[in-house]
Amino acid sequence: MLEERTYKIFQHSIEAKMKTGEVLLPHIVSASQVLVQSLLSEGKILICGNGPSAALAQILTNQLINRFERERPSLPAIVLGCDLTNATAIAYESSFNEIFAKEIRALGSAGDTLVIISSSGNPSNLIQAIQAAHERSMNVITLTGRDGGNLSLLLDVDDVELLVPLDSRARIHELHLLSIFCLCDLIDEQLFGPIDG
Repeated sequence: MLEERTYKIFQHSIEAKMKTGEVLLPHIVSASQVLVQSLLSEGKILICGNGPSAALAQILTNQLINRFERERPSLPAIVLGCDLTNATAIAYESSFNEIFAKEIRALGSAGDTLVIISSSGNPSNLIQAIQAAHERSMNVITLTGRDGGNLSLLLDVDDVELLVPLDSRARIHELHLLSIFCLCDLIDEQLFGPIDG
C-alpha cells in the first residue's frame, strides 16, 4: 500500500515535468540570458523567497558562488533575508513586508537581477521586493506556480516569468529546483563554454 502510494508520487512528478517542460523551456533560456548579461556587465544576482522557496534561493546562490557541475570562477550572488539579525530588525522596526525590499535598496544597482521564487506568487514581501528592484532599474526573474499570483501583474516587458501552471506545491517546488539546475547549466555554458570542451 505505501509502496504503491510512493510509486504514484514518482509518477506524478514525472508527469508534471513532462507536462510543463515544453512550456518552460523558452522562458528558462530567456532567464539564463538575462542572468548572463547581468554577470557580463559586472552585475550581481540577488535571490529571495519564503519558506521552501527560501531554501531554493539558497541552493541557487550556492551553485553560483561555489560551483555547479564544474570548477569555474565564483559568480556574484546574494541570498536575501538569511541574515537573522537584519530580517528580525526590519520585521520588528519596520514591517515583515520590507525584509527583502530594504536589502534590495541597500545592495541592488542598475544592471543587477533579482530572482524571486514563490509557489503562489502572492506574498506581500515579494511584491515589495519587485517594486524595490524596479526602482533600482534591476531586471526581475520570477519562478512562480499556479497562475503566477500578484507577482505576475508587476512584471515589466523586460522581466521573465518561469510559471509552473500546477496547483500542487510539491510539484511546483520540484520544477523550480529543476529550473534552477537548468539555469545554472545554461549560465555555465554561455560564460565558460561546453563542459567537455
